[in-house]
Amino acid sequence: MTYLLGLDIGTSGAKAILCDSMGKVLASARAEYPLSQPRPLWSEQSPADWWAGVRAALRETVARAAVPVAQIVGLGLTGQMHGAVFLDAQDQVIRPAMLWNDQRTTEECAQITELVGAERLVAITGNPALTGFQAPKILWLRRHEPDAYARVARVLLPKDYIRLLLTGDYATDASDAAGTLLLDLRARDYSPELLSAMEISKTWLPQVYEGPQITGRLRVAVAEDLGLPAGLPVVAGGGDNAAAAVGTGVVRAGVVSSSIGTSGVLFAHSNTPALDPQGRLHGFCHAVPGQYHLMAVILSAGGAFQWLRNNLRTIAPGLSYDELTALAAITPPGAEGLIFTPYLSGERTPHLDPLARAAFVGLTTRHGIGHMARAVMEGVVFALRDGLEIMRGLGVPIDEIRATGGGAKSPLWLQLQADIYGTPVATLAAEEGPAYGAALLAGVGVGVFADVAEAVDTCVRVAGVTAPNPANGAVYAEAYAAYRTVYPALGMVQSSVTVQR
Repeated sequence: MTYLLGLDIGTSGAKAILCDSMGKVLASARAEYPLSQPRPLWSEQSPADWWAGVRAALRETVARAAVPVAQIVGLGLTGQMHGAVFLDAQDQVIRPAMLWNDQRTTEECAQITELVGAERLVAITGNPALTGFQAPKILWLRRHEPDAYARVARVLLPKDYIRLLLTGDYATDASDAAGTLLLDLRARDYSPELLSAMEISKTWLPQVYEGPQITGRLRVAVAEDLGLPAGLPVVAGGGDNAAAAVGTGVVRAGVVSSSIGTSGVLFAHSNTPALDPQGRLHGFCHAVPGQYHLMAVILSAGGAFQWLRNNLRTIAPGLSYDELTALAAITPPGAEGLIFTPYLSGERTPHLDPLARAAFVGLTTRHGIGHMARAVMEGVVFALRDGLEIMRGLGVPIDEIRATGGGAKSPLWLQLQADIYGTPVATLAAEEGPAYGAALLAGVGVGVFADVAEAVDTCVRVAGVTAPNPANGAVYAEAYAAYRTVYPALGMVQSSVTVQR
């Protein structure tokens, strides 16, 4: 028997999993690390914290699995997309990493759009200039921290910084690189036109590989530290959403994943570069060689539920997610007229508005904590439905929705998705998130599987299906229509508050 490792450098922690060649997960471990928000709209982390989390997660996973270490044959990497790790000529981190949900780069996005042209930018990259992407972060550093910018020799995505520490190689994969706003989607390599327009040196950027390709091998000293075989092949892997899609079998047209983690994502496979002319959906390369995907992203999904729980803990210490979910579950669908827009960190799909703000609308004396909890959960799924409706409008086939992330582990989250989407929602036998997909990509890279399709057919199995409740669906049709009116109605208020700040 041979074994595969997958490693996910997430926003809240690092997760490692070990599975066998049939896809059975034998062990996993997770190590958390902090998030820093030193100023409004900023979101940063220390790459040293990632590395400490990675080491802890890998060591614990290998120890728990108790398999012959020599039979571990491949490691796949995945992680949070869009972040910027700035390194000097000695590969030392210059400043804290700027993350995917960092919103400080509004001016730089406008600058990029002016330099390249809005239509041309979407034509090349599949996306408009958005504050979360990596390229605006590079321009922000140039403008606001010139001393740090003068030291830059490399710019890496989060998982690729960990790759550098593991193998000593500068490499990335096409799916993650597509989120830099520097990649030519069709060429699956950096665009000379964009690099020239933004005055960014290609030498700063890692080489682009396809997801299952081997990019390097584990260094001897690192292997000894982690208890892994020296020379263990490390494959390119994928951005967290693309890797999660591999792990949930979204590698063929018609299958869509719905992920509720810190952020929320709808992910649809495409055989060709798929573009939303208005840029409301992301068009990215897939971790499947030569393939693509469309993606709707909301910035606060499970993160909005976490925000609510954390704030309620100031008056109810020890309040758990399960207790809060239980209160939401006994609250009627539609939360008796209470609506929540989950724009705590601005929003991508469909508004492309970094200054969008969250709101409870319709509060009355009847509403309590259970109503607020249910409204937050419903608001998250309403926001994801916005993306689903855009996909349907573009003619994307949606035959099956597969739930992933925290939204796949809660019966209430599952029922809300089925009811609000109006589509059965499947769960999987092994839902280990992006790390699982990274492990399968490693299996393809080292020859355990012939290709990604074989890996998915061998390892990914549907465990259950949650059907829509027609009565709830009728309530949510009305509630969703009301939800859709809130963002336009609050636009002037949000603009006024922004101007005054």
